[in-house]
Amino acid sequence: MSRSINWRGMVQPWTEHIDFPLFRITVLLMAVGLLTVFSATWSGQERMPSQLLNMAAAVGLMFVVARIPPQRLMQLAWPMYLFGLVLLVLVMLFGIKVNGAKRWLSLGFTRIQPSEIMKIAMPLAMAWYFHHFENRRWFSKYLGALLILLIPSALIAKQPDLGTAILVFSAGFYVIFLAGLSWWVIGGLTGAAVAVAPFAWNFLHDYQQKRILTLIDPTSDPLGSGYHIIQSTIAIGSGGVIGKGYMSGTQAQLEFIPEKHTDFIFAVFAEEWGMLGNVILVILYGFLIERGLRISLRASTTFNRLLAGSITMGFFTYAFVNMGMVSGILPVVGVPLPFISYGGTALVTLCTGLGILMSIETHRSNR
Repeated sequence: MSRSINWRGMVQPWTEHIDFPLFRITVLLMAVGLLTVFSATWSGQERMPSQLLNMAAAVGLMFVVARIPPQRLMQLAWPMYLFGLVLLVLVMLFGIKVNGAKRWLSLGFTRIQPSEIMKIAMPLAMAWYFHHFENRRWFSKYLGALLILLIPSALIAKQPDLGTAILVFSAGFYVIFLAGLSWWVIGGLTGAAVAVAPFAWNFLHDYQQKRILTLIDPTSDPLGSGYHIIQSTIAIGSGGVIGKGYMSGTQAQLEFIPEKHTDFIFAVFAEEWGMLGNVILVILYGFLIERGLRISLRASTTFNRLLAGSITMGFFTYAFVNMGMVSGILPVVGVPLPFISYGGTALVTLCTGLGILMSIETHRSNR
């Protein structure tokens, strides 16, 4: 007589380290993303199977990362950071240039973008640093943290990839802030940044200067650098309160919105679902961030607390920067809308972050 298969016993090892409140919110956001990608690419349905495959791979990686104990993540922090740093230097020396940007390394059978590794390696390394040097003198502690933060951020900005540089820099800065950086210091640094800004202008690439000028006055180049912002703001405004309905947005369906399935997918969503849909989407992100911060507050070690807080605020940065640039209140810097935009690289990075949060929550010693 054959034995029945114990499916529950096979599945349990993979689900016991899943934080289901986080998982449910993520599934909802991904479902919204699939619907919006379908609407944005209805004439090119090859992207739907590809996005489903991207999501399956990213979620699978999340399950794997969630099983790794935080102590092991701490051991991997510096090897991953140094590995990412070496790859960034190799990109600078031997990288592939595409559309004027040198961001990729060729492996022969594929190519990789090392800056994506730094989105995870940076908060890991910074959290490790403050965990081990918590009692070091104030000046030397923050000077070391600043070096860890600035070197990879500068290498990424030089590629140039301002969007990723902002995400990597913010991930490290959140760790410094959560480690107890004084508001007086933050105010002083902000004042210094404002004072230096006019001099820094000359170090920006031409396209970066043009993006900032376009932000101030998009109509100065309506068919060139201002086209993205003009069309996206028209789409958001035309959505009104309740939107035009699913797959009924004229700006999106008539191909006026550029990059409508990636960086500017929020414009597609806003036109179809209006202000009401936007509020619901912001609430979903709010739930995601609230859960992540709750995990950070309940973390059992300094490393876990700082790492969870930085990753959670990284989700906020993704959403805020994307919505801000699509709405015309921030320069266009090429940041996708988390869990909504088409693409596999960002999904893998985001789900890796989710896996780390779940690991921190489900491996707590006091559970």
